[in-house]
Amino acid sequence: MADATDFDLSQLTSGQQASLQQYTDVTGQEIKEAVPLLQRSQWNLEIAIAKFFDGEGPDPYVAVAADAPHHTTAARLDNLQESFLAADDIPLTTRRSRRTELAPRVVPQPPGIYRPPFLLAILFAPFQLGFNMVGTVWRFLLYILSFLPRALRPRAVTSSMRKGWKATSERRITLPKETAERFRREFEEEYGANGLVFFDGGHAQALDAAKRDLKFLLTVLISPEHDDTESFVKDTLLSPEVAGYLNNPSNNIIVWGGNVLDSEAYQVATEYMCTKYPSSCLICLTPKEGSTRMGIVKRLTGPMTPAAYLAGIESAIAKYAPDLDNTRLERASQAVARNLRTEQDSAYERSLALDRERARQKKEAAAAVAAAEKRAQEEAEAAARQEELRQQWRQWRATTIASEPGTGVRLAINLPASAGGERIIRKFANDTTLEELYAFVECYGLLQSSELSAEKVVEPADYEHKYAFKIASVLPRQTLEPSKSVKISDKMGRGGSVVVEDVIDEAEEEDE
Repeated sequence: MADATDFDLSQLTSGQQASLQQYTDVTGQEIKEAVPLLQRSQWNLEIAIAKFFDGEGPDPYVAVAADAPHHTTAARLDNLQESFLAADDIPLTTRRSRRTELAPRVVPQPPGIYRPPFLLAILFAPFQLGFNMVGTVWRFLLYILSFLPRALRPRAVTSSMRKGWKATSERRITLPKETAERFRREFEEEYGANGLVFFDGGHAQALDAAKRDLKFLLTVLISPEHDDTESFVKDTLLSPEVAGYLNNPSNNIIVWGGNVLDSEAYQVATEYMCTKYPSSCLICLTPKEGSTRMGIVKRLTGPMTPAAYLAGIESAIAKYAPDLDNTRLERASQAVARNLRTEQDSAYERSLALDRERARQKKEAAAAVAAAEKRAQEEAEAAARQEELRQQWRQWRATTIASEPGTGVRLAINLPASAGGERIIRKFANDTTLEELYAFVECYGLLQSSELSAEKVVEPADYEHKYAFKIASVLPRQTLEPSKSVKISDKMGRGGSVVVEDVIDEAEEEDE
């Protein structure tokens, strides 16, 4: 066997290299094994792929292809089909499984428009103009004469009107859907309302629908110029048993019809190698030959009786319907599994989202607790620092309070219950300010105890002391604010009685 290392791929022709590339893409086989298999299959891609999947054995295709002269593709295919029929004599154990013909997806291509050179167009412009004028006049005359009774119409007009189903020069190229509508309209005009339901789109769309819905596609190609067309349509295709079977929804058949005089139907006939008319091809998905492969499972050509036509279709459907049913069940099970997986994924996503939300809330709660603890710690530290500065200020302020003079303003100071409820009688100098009175009350406890430091205490920097009490005169009641400019004698005269009241914080009031 040739090895990939000693085999020169440049010796292959471009067609052989393309076949080798397609074969390896489909089968995944190594090149050193693929080349000998393709050589044994005469470089026939379908035969080589069939051998790879089904195994090699006595192959009538290869023998015929090797002996047949290499003239045209159609001739080789005819020889292969004949040899395939002759292979019925080969024992079943030695005969490889047959593969259906591939049903290509035909997308209609508009024919190229020839544009003559500019100089020729100028030279022939007068002739083109005259031709168009004569054609316009002729069509106008035909339109006028069409309103005459049939007996009074000229034979030429009647024959030209009768050729609407067979006319070739006037058939305008349209979109696939419009072409299908024109075919149905002309079919009904020619053969009357028959009840046969044709697919209302192009052949490519019909093939896609058959693949998607797992149905059979019956492609009917008609040549109006053929002698057997009228008898086939009236006696076979529109027979009650055939039309009823094709229109029965339970048979899962899509019928697509085309006039080979139209561009799309002609291209379909060319791709499907239809050389004899009328021609019918039954197409369906062949899952055993490929999960997406559409194959021609039955060809019906030429005139035949309704019983033979229907028997051919029924036999092919009976053979391939179980495969389509299995594929339909597989798709249904896959859809159920896909829906179940989607629901499971959705439930998992919802559960995951719920867990994420709970984790987020837990994290936010932990962060809030940590922030609250940090804030409380900072507030406690700030309060401790503030209390430390307050005590330092009291220590310093106590050293600045003047001693009691012999004469001055005599005050009776009633302390609040929080300070022991003591009543203090003391004299203050006439020039003592109200702020000094507040400082005396604030530092009274230090002045009366031994807590006053003997060392010199300095005033704390960046600290503003706030008194937590108010002093008010008794009669008349008047709140005395701690002012450094207002003197006690200005408010109390020679003396009097004052009351010290604690100031309640608004936050504490709200808590209470």
